[in-house]
Amino acid sequence: MSDAFSLAPQLVKDCELIVELPLSSLLLMNDANYPWFILVPRVLGVRELIDLSEQQQQQLLNESNRISHFILTHFKAEKLNIATLGNVVEQLHIHHVGRFEDDVSWPKPVWGAVPAKAYSGTQIDEIKKAYRDFMQ
Repeated sequence: MSDAFSLAPQLVKDCELIVELPLSSLLLMNDANYPWFILVPRVLGVRELIDLSEQQQQQLLNESNRISHFILTHFKAEKLNIATLGNVVEQLHIHHVGRFEDDVSWPKPVWGAVPAKAYSGTQIDEIKKAYRDFMQ
């Protein structure tokens, strides 16, 4: 086992890095069907929220609140789904998905509902810029 933090291979495969936050890596799921972001605390060996220190849990909550506000404001999401499952990827990661009553899987969960629709490089760059602008 390595002593250095790294993202789980499935997250690397499925996501684009948006920004490194104080505790977490903020990822964008490469599925343009939904505004879908994932926070991954950069803490070695963490699988559950309770594995984090109280200070880390508070920082993660702060980061989660920021991305939640971004999704609701920038994408004008009607509903926000936040989940930590870890059944496929054991590494602690928190999904933040903006939902709309007219999205392709409403009202059902997004997992496996329809094939992923990849973002273009330009779209990813625009989302990165929008997030940076939102945080200023």
